[in-house]
Amino acid sequence: MALTKLDRLLLEVRACRICEGKLPNFPRPVLLAAASATVQIVGQAPGRKVHETGIPWNDPSGDLLREWLGIDRDAFYDARHIAIIPAGFCYPGKGPSGDAPPRPECAPLWHPRLRALLPRLRLTLLVGWYAQGYYLGDRRRKTLAETVRAWPEYLPEFFPLPHPSPRNRRWLQQHSWFEREVLPELRARFWTALDEK
Repeated sequence: MALTKLDRLLLEVRACRICEGKLPNFPRPVLLAAASATVQIVGQAPGRKVHETGIPWNDPSGDLLREWLGIDRDAFYDARHIAIIPAGFCYPGKGPSGDAPPRPECAPLWHPRLRALLPRLRLTLLVGWYAQGYYLGDRRRKTLAETVRAWPEYLPEFFPLPHPSPRNRRWLQQHSWFEREVLPELRARFWTALDEK
């Protein structure tokens, strides 16, 4: 069976070594996509555990994200429906507080080419400050909370979310409106986008 344009591009992305020497480990780009996907999840960058396993969101952050969406692991990793394409594809190493930011080379180099081959996308979840910065640009508000609270302004294409990292538990406690007001809307729009044929 012949490879599609997207198959060839995914092979190219997974062979990317542009950041070699700037990462703590050998590059291991982690992403999932299929041309039939109707939802894209843009996170920040793989954590250490994701780097080791090669499975995106295979950590406590992923557990909470799946809980927010109301989806099980099997459905979450079905690339025919959900494309998982982070802002940075490789583990960036540790920073002063948590992991370092995604490498700045990744998204501009690969995202436009990947999205061009995902014609059925109906909704893109922007998980965390860096994903929001790349996709929203000047439309991103001054703070994460302001951006997430303004989620209706970014529809129908984007839905901004806080990162579900255990490090953000305090943020979630301080912004209880997120669970009460935003999560029901997120689930409804996520499942509607998945169900669109």
